[in-house]
Amino acid sequence: MTLHKRLSVAAIWVLILVGCTTVGPDYVPPDDSWLDALEISVYGESITVVTESESEATLWWRQFNDPVLNALIEEAKTENPTLRIAGLRVLEARALAAAAGSALYPQAQTLDASAAYAKRSSGPGESGFSSWDAGFTLGWELDFWGRFQRGIESADAAYFASLANQRDAQVLLAATVADIYWQYRVTEERIVILNKNAELQSRSYDITRQMFEAGQQSELDLQQARTQYLATLAVLPSLEQGAGQLANALSALLGRAPAEMQKRLSGSAAKPVPIPSSHRVELTVLPATLIQRRPDVRASLWTVAAQSAQIGLAQADYYPSIAIGGSIGWSGNSLTSQDSSGLLGVGPAVRWTVFDWGRIANNIRIQDARLQQTIEVYRNTVLNAAREINDASIALDKTEEQRVLLGKTVEAAERALEIASTRYREGYADFQRVLDAQRVVFTQADRKLQNDGQHLRAIVAMYKALGGGWSPDAMADMLPTSVLQQMQKRSDWGELQTLPVGDEQASPIQSVPSEVESK
Repeated sequence: MTLHKRLSVAAIWVLILVGCTTVGPDYVPPDDSWLDALEISVYGESITVVTESESEATLWWRQFNDPVLNALIEEAKTENPTLRIAGLRVLEARALAAAAGSALYPQAQTLDASAAYAKRSSGPGESGFSSWDAGFTLGWELDFWGRFQRGIESADAAYFASLANQRDAQVLLAATVADIYWQYRVTEERIVILNKNAELQSRSYDITRQMFEAGQQSELDLQQARTQYLATLAVLPSLEQGAGQLANALSALLGRAPAEMQKRLSGSAAKPVPIPSSHRVELTVLPATLIQRRPDVRASLWTVAAQSAQIGLAQADYYPSIAIGGSIGWSGNSLTSQDSSGLLGVGPAVRWTVFDWGRIANNIRIQDARLQQTIEVYRNTVLNAAREINDASIALDKTEEQRVLLGKTVEAAERALEIASTRYREGYADFQRVLDAQRVVFTQADRKLQNDGQHLRAIVAMYKALGGGWSPDAMADMLPTSVLQQMQKRSDWGELQTLPVGDEQASPIQSVPSEVESK
């Protein structure tokens, strides 16, 4: 081997060894040592810690034993447009991750082909000949500085972030459906109580009217009874309006027509499941630990990992881009005096931006600033998660306290009405005492029912704050079969629609599973 060849081989090996270098900072999880000092208080006895086997936080809404609520949430998870969009973003991120992996392999840059036929008619006879040529060039940029590896790392993390965002959308959807459903049920019950109270007041009004016409009652009692009765009826339209708007909100979440949902909810109220007045939230671990399992916190963490790799991408622009280029060509013709020929050429190519006037340095600074932004967003997400858990636990405890007190208040008000009615009939009390007692009974019963609704909403808020309500769905579960088939008909998605989605709960420093990479 000549000295020139030996030097060439040595240079190639040096470049290969240098190619083991990946520029830019490796991903480092954000400093969360401050979490050790973060206190998340759990108030009262509304929250208990149980073993893993006893917890049903994943499908927490089933603990209410309400088949209508269960059906609404399951239907929402298949029909909700926002959740479908989140699933499509997972599919998009998967394609981007596969595209990032393709940069590691040789790329065909150009392909040229031509053919011609010539005919000559002058002279004693006609003659003709044909010619053809074809060729293509191939380029393979070697990833000496880890530019493509950083791109793959960023795309992989972005894919897992989209997966965590889809799971967070599941959490929000289940909580929103349950929250609106309980508001509707409570409003429905308030309408029932109002109608009962209006019926009672109507009878009192009829009695006072008859007594007034008989000269046994003053007009003042008559007008007071009439005022209270009409005032109660005046509340009914606003409650019915609220019920209708809540049904419309559920319709939007389930992708249904508003009239269809109102009819469905009204039909389910024929034999409704009693509204639970009290419920315990069961946790497998302490809330501080559950914070880092929340999908939105996981998504924020993956976003940090994706942006961290962007710094390496920017720093790689400082170094030369080294590629191996080649061209292959064939040419020939029909003339017997000339043989067909081929062409083969291989050689290195170097592209290096020597003078950039600070563009690369400032791009690195931009990416670093964006990384710090994602770290601050992560910190803010964790703080908001802690606040949501605290808010929900306070609401759970205080609405439970109110439930006990309001229950006793309703009992006292009903007893007072009974006494006032008896004394009025016996002539020991005026009619105003009866009207006042009726108003107090209605007010306190309505307050108790509203508090029950607030307690249920606090339960929903607690499970939402803990990140419960999502399941590790496959792609076929994220999107309807009809949508996947329609997309497959438009474009060839290969195996990207059927491959496993991967384990998002893995550490962000781990690479994406091979099933996400381009095959």
